[in-house]
Amino acid sequence: MRGVRRTQISTVTSLIITKTKLTGVSVAELERFAVRARRSTKLRGEVAVLITTNEEIRELNRSFRRKDKPTDVLSFPSDARGMAGDIAISAEIAAENGEAMGHGLATELKILILHGMLHLGGYDHESDTGEMAEFEAKLREKLELPHGLIERASGGPKAAGSLPRRAAGRLVAAKVVKKSRTATARGRA
Repeated sequence: MRGVRRTQISTVTSLIITKTKLTGVSVAELERFAVRARRSTKLRGEVAVLITTNEEIRELNRSFRRKDKPTDVLSFPSDARGMAGDIAISAEIAAENGEAMGHGLATELKILILHGMLHLGGYDHESDTGEMAEFEAKLREKLELPHGLIERASGGPKAAGSLPRRAAGRLVAAKVVKKSRTATARGRA
């Protein structure tokens, strides 16, 4: 494991776990952002963010969504007391998308953290009528982030630039929902 860091500011806790090298990215900066994003989304409890490889994200996607391919972000809500849930992010896809969008890896990781937190908060852009997209747009402005996943995937008016076909096909935001003891996932292919 490359690094584990825990930040606690008042009662808000975030944990960033990196299992791959993040060139030019400050884990401390990501933690500070995660705390701000968590507060902005009004999530209660700790959020753990795993930043890992395509191989590991593919395993998670296969196990929880029955999709045998890597994806950019997965969210795992928790019913445990004091835990909002976990987010898993592919560093490789984030780097590719950040470069394609012209804002780099650190900014792309923040976009994915915010998107994952919205899923942890119960938002689901696949089944709502635009509530998640609207809230995410407001939070991105507040948190000074560029266009987000929903706008990119839908080709919305604020989506400046476009991803290469290969990268756009992997823009998946999965919401993992726990049903009794087994976790099942919903998300775009």
